[in-house]
Formats: sequence, structure tokens, C-alpha cells
Amino acid sequence: MTSYSERLAWRAIDANLNRASEGLRAVEEFVRFGENDLRLTTELKALRHRLTEASQAFPLEKLLDARDTPGDVGTALSGAVSTERADVRDAALANLKRVQQALRAIEEFAKVVSPAGAPAFERLRYESYAIEQRLVDPAGRRKRLADARLYLLLDVRGDLERVRRLAEETLSGGVDVIQLRDKAASDRDLLRAGEIVRKATLAAEALFIVNDRADLALALDADGVHVGQEELPVAIVRGLVGPSRLVGLSTHDLEQALAGEREGADYLGVGPTFPSRTKPFAAYPGIPLLIAAAGEVSLPWFAIGGIGAGNLAEVLAAGASRVAVSSALLEAQSPRAAARELNLPLRPAYAGPEG
Repeated sequence: MTSYSERLAWRAIDANLNRASEGLRAVEEFVRFGENDLRLTTELKALRHRLTEASQAFPLEKLLDARDTPGDVGTALSGAVSTERADVRDAALANLKRVQQALRAIEEFAKVVSPAGAPAFERLRYESYAIEQRLVDPAGRRKRLADARLYLLLDVRGDLERVRRLAEETLSGGVDVIQLRDKAASDRDLLRAGEIVRKATLAAEALFIVNDRADLALALDADGVHVGQEELPVAIVRGLVGPSRLVGLSTHDLEQALAGEREGADYLGVGPTFPSRTKPFAAYPGIPLLIAAAGEVSLPWFAIGGIGAGNLAEVLAAGASRVAVSSALLEAQSPRAAARELNLPLRPAYAGPEG
């Protein structure tokens, strides 16, 4: 005869097996139809199948005999649960949390009625934690962005071999992000150049950003898009490239920077700091803007505009910890050495070139 304790355990296991299976299906559908991520969809499907296999440790007749849906007082509490989600990713993450909670409950109650089956559910729970990390940041883009310090703006100039050489040399010197930008280049040239930069950044585990063009970013599987104050708004770009890619925004005063945070940008370009040969501006907010941004902006932000080895100390003293550069590397005799020179003060622990 089943004891009160055992019946309670079987009832809880039955409810949580259903909860875990349903939650995994919801997450899988998001990854399949929302992210079009074949690898993660395959992993989630395999996890769901392993859940089914692990549940074989529990006799079906025991589960069904303990089930009492009409008598479940928890069903009356459903109104207290949130019925709104911010977006589909939020819904997927909420369901994954339900899966993790259910797996823990199964693990604990299995120790009462089927101790040999409990470890399988512990393993499944740990697997779900790894999946959660990939759902929050599928390609590790935001983590890499948080660690990034040196950002290169690279133009095409109709010379693909130059693009390849500069990308490879600057990445080997420590560049963390390359943005491809060239308003004068044709779409075909941008596409070819982007293919070169995408290959180089993948090899270096660096980020690849496309200036302004969401369509090219998607075609090249870039890590994100950067827009200015005159381009499409951040929210529109986010809708085009999806939640997993980065959206950067150029800002020229503190109000624009704070607005960029509110609008959902992942990072900001702040400046211009100094005049540069790359892009002229009517006004230069300079060091005061960097000081203001350091005190007010919580997003990752890159000081930009005329920055090089000669004025980097002033930029860092203003509170910047990341810089975006162009001519300082592109026009250097050795782009690799120039990147390493900028890296030294950006990363105090950096040991410098070998030998």
C-alpha cells in the first residue's frame, strides 16, 4: 500500500514531469522558429528526449494513480502568475526557469520513491543552465562586447587585399571589434570586403559590425549593426536584425547617449573627441563629453574621434576605458604594432609583444 509520503512524492513528480516537458517544448519552438538556430534546436530536442528516457524510472501507473488535477489547490493560484511577457525571448527564458525548477523538484522527490533515478534529473538541470546562457547571449556577443577595449573602423577604398591585410594585422595586435564602413563603396564591394572581415574576426574570436546596413549585416552573419543619429532608430534596427545581434549608436552629447540607453542600444560611440582626417564635424564635444559619459552612462561606450597613441592618456584620464580608432591604425606603418601600442594602456595587464 502506498504511504502518504510516497503518494505525495509521486504526485509531485507527475506534475513536474509535465511542467518540464511542456516548458522544454516552448523553449525549443522559440529557438527553432524565432532564432532559426539548428544547433541549439537539436540540443533542446535531445534534452527533451533524455527527459523522456529519464522519466522511465517512474512507473506510469504510479504517476497516473497519484494524479489529482481537480483536487490540486495550485490551479487556483494561476491568476497570481504573470500573464504578460516582454517579448518571445522573455517567454522562452521564463519557460526555461520553469524547467529548471521542475527538474529540481523531480530530483528531490525521486530520492523518496526512486533514488536511483534522481541523478539523471540533476544532470538534465545542469544541461539546462548551459542552454540558458546561450539563450541570453546566443553567440557570446555581449560578453565579448563587455570585454572589448579597442574598436577599429575600417573602410574599403576599393582594395580588398588591403582590407584583408589590415583586418588580420590589427586583430593580431589586439583589436576586439571591427566595423566595416564606407559610404562610397558599392554593395558588391561591401559584401566582398565583409566576407573577408567576417572570416578574419571569426578566426580571432572578435566582433564584426557593419555600419548602417542591417541587410548586409544579416547577409554576412555579422555580430551587429552601428547607426548614427541620422540613420534608422535603434528600435527599428533591432526589429530588423533581431534580439541576439548587437546594435551600436553614435552619440555627440550626453542627452543622445542617455537616450540611446533608453532605446535599447547595446553600446555607444561617444564623441568626436578630437578632429580627425577620417570624418569632419562641425563641432567637437571633446573631453568634457567623455567626463560626462563616464559619470552617467552605464552601457559599454567607446570614445571616438581623432584618438591615437599621442592623446590616449588624456582620453583615459577623462574616464573612458574603450576607444574606437581609424587612421591611428589604418595609416600606421605597422598596424599590428600600432594596435599593440594602444592596447598597453587599455589593458594594464597586457604583457606586450613577445620577444
